[in-house]
Parts: sequence; C-alpha cells; structure tokens
Amino acid sequence: MFYLMDVEDHVRVEPKHFGLPTKEAIENQLNESYVNSIDKELGFVISVVSIGDMEEGVIIPGDGAVFHKSQFKLLTWKPELHELIYGTIAEIANFGAFIDMGATQGMIHISQTMEDFVSLNKAGTLSGKSSKRTLAKKDTCLARIVAISFKGDSPKIGLTMRQPGLGKLQWLDEDKKKMEVASKAAAKRAEKSEKGKSGGKREK
Repeated sequence: MFYLMDVEDHVRVEPKHFGLPTKEAIENQLNESYVNSIDKELGFVISVVSIGDMEEGVIIPGDGAVFHKSQFKLLTWKPELHELIYGTIAEIANFGAFIDMGATQGMIHISQTMEDFVSLNKAGTLSGKSSKRTLAKKDTCLARIVAISFKGDSPKIGLTMRQPGLGKLQWLDEDKKKMEVASKAAAKRAEKSEKGKSGGKREK
C-alpha cells in the first residue's frame, strides 16, 4: 500500500552539497539517502515529495558534514499481508515465477500459480496440465501477498494466485466470459421451464 509519510530527521548534508541553497542541498541529500532505500517501518521509499521546516545547520567536531533538523514528506510503498497487487512476470524459473510489482519483486511458488498441476515446459513457460493455461514473461497478473520477510538486505515477498478472482488477466477475462455464457444459458433454461409449466396448466 502507498503512503505519504511525514518524517522529521537530522539530515546529514555532505560537503559536496555545500554552496547550494539550503533547501536544495537538503533535498539532494534526502534523494541520495532515502530514495530507493528499504526500511521495515517506512517500507520502500519511492520519492521525496516535499520539504517543510528546516533548522540552521549544526557542525559536529570531527565530522565534515552539516546536520539540519528537517521535516519532509516521503512517498513510500509498504507491502501488507493479503494486499492485492498488479504485476508483470519478470522471470520464470522451475520453482515458480518472479513478479515485478513496481517498487520491488515478489515470488510466486509454482504451486501457487494456478489451480492445476503446473510444470516448466520447453518454451520456458509454466503450463497447467489440465487447463493448458500458460504463464510467461511479460504476462500481467493479479496476485495477493501471503508472506513478508524483512530478513536480509532485501525483503522477501511471497504471492499467490490460487484464489478466486486472481491470476493472469487473460485468464480472468476468459473466466468472466464463461460465467456470462453460463448465466445466460441458465436464464434461458429457467425461462423455458417456466413456459413449460404455464403451458401445462389446464383451466377449470
């Protein structure tokens, strides 16, 4: 989920930014220090949206930088359990697939790709034995986050598409059309049955 985060921090402005207007120097430093970083509390930092109040810089002996207590807004994306995400298949492997979600990638195990027995075929795509459905690079999908781990340098995000309404967008379109056809057929049968009952009645 995306958030606008209000942050207050002592921004350590490095000497290479000296000579710039204070706000510009702080903005440059924030872009270097925060953007594309990952924090368990903030999530994935996408961009610095704005800078608010800034205090005069403080120099700490032995450190060549200047510290400015500053208030600023960050645009972040923090993955949440059970969150629905749209993504594009970035890579196919024999154990599943990696989905590009924009800020990062998530992994979907082969057993969670579809409601079928799935295997990696010679074309490098995941294929369902009964459904004959395939999952390949660049396919756009709708998935759900089922696991999040912040251990290590990069968070691990586990996904599933084995739930109603999830999967490759093409599959969802196909399922929708099948349901529409089935619904129309059921309505016709009901109408025919009703007419048959009406025609079979005898007047007293």
